[in-house]
Amino acid sequence: MHREFLETIRLNDGELFYLSYHQKRVENVFQAFSLECCVSLRNYLKELPKKGLYRVRVVYTLNGDVEVSYIPYKKRDIEKIKLLEDNTLEYKHKYAKRDAIDTLFAKRGECDEILITQNGYIRDTSIANVAFFDGTTWWTPKTPLLKGTTRERLLQKSLLKEKEIHKDEIFGYKGFALMNAMIDFDIITQVNLKDIMC
Repeated sequence: MHREFLETIRLNDGELFYLSYHQKRVENVFQAFSLECCVSLRNYLKELPKKGLYRVRVVYTLNGDVEVSYIPYKKRDIEKIKLLEDNTLEYKHKYAKRDAIDTLFAKRGECDEILITQNGYIRDTSIANVAFFDGTTWWTPKTPLLKGTTRERLLQKSLLKEKEIHKDEIFGYKGFALMNAMIDFDIITQVNLKDIMC
């Protein structure tokens, strides 16, 4: 099997963040295909840049082929988000090839990002898991497109809770955040979600 999978890891001034969560997801991919994991990320992440913020891009196959690249990272500003429905999109593993997501993202118009729904229920943006704040608790969709490492970590720490969130409910929330390995937990707004939708 030569399908390529991807891990994106934050590297800041020579320090890798939450590598164990990324390794666990790699192991889960092999397990999903009934294979023994033969990729240890630590073995491929030795000659690290010592200064600056990098997105470490690890592409691997189920045969154990691994390619690593270090890409200087600059956070993308996200101010406006467009709701888009796609009931056929499937991304339960972090694949290196993201054609379907990229095609959907291209439909954002003048917006900065998309918020993907399936059968009316919130899933993810094109690059991140999401969370909504009700004034007391941050909630993340129970069924995301991809179970991200930051999402998993925050759930384990009980900083997030899961439930299904319908698109018709989102304007009842007081806050909205994105999360992934590079931005961690990034609160986009704590005022009115209508202000960020386009």
